[in-house]
Amino acid sequence: MSRLLPLLVAVPLFGAALLVAVGRRLPRTLAEVLALAASAGTAGLALALLFATPGDFLVWVGGWTPRHGESVGIVLIGDRAGVGLVALVSLLVVAVLVYSWRYFEEPPRRHAGTFPALVLLFQAGMCGFAITGDLFNAFVFFELMSVVAYALTGYRVEDPKAVQGALTFGVVTSLGAYATLMGIVLLYARTGELGMRQIGARLDQQGGPDALVLSAFVLVLTGLLVKAAAAPFHFWLPDAHAVAPTPVCMLLSGVMVELGVYGVWRVHDTVFAGTGGIPAPSVTRALVTLGALSAAVGAVMCWQQRHLKRLLAFSTVAHTGLFLVGVGLLTPEGRDGVAIYLLGHSGVKAALFAATGILLDRYGSVDEHELHGRARGLRSVACLFAVGGLALAGLPPFGSGLGKAVTEEAAGGPLTVLFVVVSAATGGAALRVAARVFLGWGPRPASDRPYETSGTGEEPETGAPLGRVPLTMLTVPAVLLTAALLVGAVPGCAAAVGRALGTPPALLPHWSAAGVGLGLTSTALAVGLAALAVRTGSLREGLYWTRPLRRLHSGHVGDYVAWLLAGTVLLGALALPGVLSG
Repeated sequence: MSRLLPLLVAVPLFGAALLVAVGRRLPRTLAEVLALAASAGTAGLALALLFATPGDFLVWVGGWTPRHGESVGIVLIGDRAGVGLVALVSLLVVAVLVYSWRYFEEPPRRHAGTFPALVLLFQAGMCGFAITGDLFNAFVFFELMSVVAYALTGYRVEDPKAVQGALTFGVVTSLGAYATLMGIVLLYARTGELGMRQIGARLDQQGGPDALVLSAFVLVLTGLLVKAAAAPFHFWLPDAHAVAPTPVCMLLSGVMVELGVYGVWRVHDTVFAGTGGIPAPSVTRALVTLGALSAAVGAVMCWQQRHLKRLLAFSTVAHTGLFLVGVGLLTPEGRDGVAIYLLGHSGVKAALFAATGILLDRYGSVDEHELHGRARGLRSVACLFAVGGLALAGLPPFGSGLGKAVTEEAAGGPLTVLFVVVSAATGGAALRVAARVFLGWGPRPASDRPYETSGTGEEPETGAPLGRVPLTMLTVPAVLLTAALLVGAVPGCAAAVGRALGTPPALLPHWSAAGVGLGLTSTALAVGLAALAVRTGSLREGLYWTRPLRRLHSGHVGDYVAWLLAGTVLLGALALPGVLSG
């Protein structure tokens, strides 16, 4: 059965090629059914490989196996982390395709296969990145994913804002890609290898780290951190989310950003974790510092938004920071906690974007002030949004709460406070939106108060405002939230994640009294923050002391490029002491 591993990439690629070739002649329904069949088939195959194969395995595509220790073939690794991530990606793609069933009014140029083909290409890139064992192929798959993401972000090409957001996304992440490619070139020049494990082994044989290894580490991680939207590499994410169609936002925040975090963990674990790589204290210092910075910036900016898509995008930046802190701990507990956190966060964030898309398509706005009290009739959507906000805050027994609890217990000390505060701020922002938009609580915000990005005057993505919310658009977020709940509530699910990652039985992740207490604390803080903001008007958006931070998010590509360079220098400075002392 292990020979079927390449099909995880080939099936969505074939589906996309088929839709591109014959999509113009297909009825729209048949095109969308074909895309669903390809994505669901990939998800089923990934789950079968996950449960039917006894352990990790390698597959050399096309039979190009190494000879005399040298290889030019493509190697895929069927480990639990990679295949499990493919299953998560594919299931979320299925959810997105169901949500977007007949979503756009008219396919561009009457080509019914355009959107589903792009989504399948996106899926193929993500699946390939998750299971490849070759650093260069990881770069290729990641760039395939990125190029398709640019196209999906600017899908509504007739909208200048969509084109601008896609260009910003493309320029910033392409620079990150060039950095990664330069890092790969340095590693190849030093080791003559492109396989991740082989590079790590050769580095270990050549002694301790030096300037070249440090440069390669910084350059490779720069590209991955850009994709992960960690501060100060994150500026493209809110701009892209603000203009991208809602189903695309579900994928960007639901899995693409998480793949960047996964890439950081995997590249460090296989390439730089040995004696020839970067010393562990330096890696911890770099990732925990950048993670804490991302969490703080994301939480403050999340609270300051009234544009709902930007609010959710900044909450993704904040939670990415918490993921990086967990990865940076370099402990089994931190790694397991992040893995569970990723599972829960993917479902919750995609569900919140799905609910926001309903507001956009019903009222032609994603502005919290303009929508005040207008969605009182959408009780089902109100429940979904409120539950999503509670899950984002870490409410037990959601998977996001369990992952946060395990990670923050592994971090301990002041970092525990960071986890609680950031979860409370991001969850509280979502609950504030639910109270104002769906319940009409609190005074109506002044409509004439200027703000950088308001979310008013948006065009519904469905062509015309929705009179009745389609069942598919309600079912998908409900299922995603239920799945996020089951990850944390089903006994043994978290332990299974730990076993898949090779964690010793004594350290398998589980709920603890302290974890439940911290989850309830962050949830209570989130409810309190939302209530304070709604009832008293304090802690409002646009606080004066946040103005300098808001000005940094200028929307100018040149500024973002400068911050990317600054982040690269900061990453190098944080990792440098370990290399000098080694």
